[in-house]
Amino acid sequence: MIYRLLALVFCLLAASNHAFAASQLSSAVSQLVVGIAPNWDSMTGKLQRLQKLNGRWERVGAPVEVLFGKHGLAWGRGEIVGQGGGPTKVERDDRAPAGIFKIGTIYTYDQSLPSGSEYPFHTVKPGDGWVDDLNSPNYNQHIEVDPMNPPAWYQKAKMRLGDFAYRWLIEIRHNSDPPVPGYGSAIFFHIRRGPTRPSAGCTTMAEPNLVTLVRWLRAAANPHYVCLPRAEYLARWQGWALPDPETVGLF
Repeated sequence: MIYRLLALVFCLLAASNHAFAASQLSSAVSQLVVGIAPNWDSMTGKLQRLQKLNGRWERVGAPVEVLFGKHGLAWGRGEIVGQGGGPTKVERDDRAPAGIFKIGTIYTYDQSLPSGSEYPFHTVKPGDGWVDDLNSPNYNQHIEVDPMNPPAWYQKAKMRLGDFAYRWLIEIRHNSDPPVPGYGSAIFFHIRRGPTRPSAGCTTMAEPNLVTLVRWLRAAANPHYVCLPRAEYLARWQGWALPDPETVGLF
């Protein structure tokens, strides 16, 4: 009974927080990253970069192979609220959020980004963490603590793990504005662990492809990420003011 009541509260909060959500991609977006999965349960897909020049979307580079959550995709909480045809993203469901999302800060173990990069970044230090505790007031947020005197919960939240897959984390702002406990946290682009090893909800790729993405992003271009199953993209691209399917490479 308590679980059902909490679930109802989460749904009401989500509906309230998205009462004024956008219905189309902002015209201020001139860099777009599009991830397409074959269907809702697919753990693999393709990612295409696009740049808007003189009002027209153009492909940048070739599509690259990516991995999503090991259980596929689920509707996330981003710039546009997607509903119908698929599950809703919740914490620890091993699904990548589907929808349209702002791209946020890059977090890195390094003191600088790869050469040619011009994007806001934060060097991850021993006191940096990302909270996935549903009961924390800092749920789905980056936090910094005193690494010499960390709180007990910090061990599960710390970001500097010496893990090669997290050398660069590009923030995907799912369930971020504001975060609602239970709808999923800590969603990033990062290096894949292997060509057949999906994530717990992030979008992962080979390291050279991630470095190319890091170098390409520009804050002034207001970059966004579109992540959808193929059928959902085909059904929604016009209503959401997205690039046409041929430009994205779906045909």
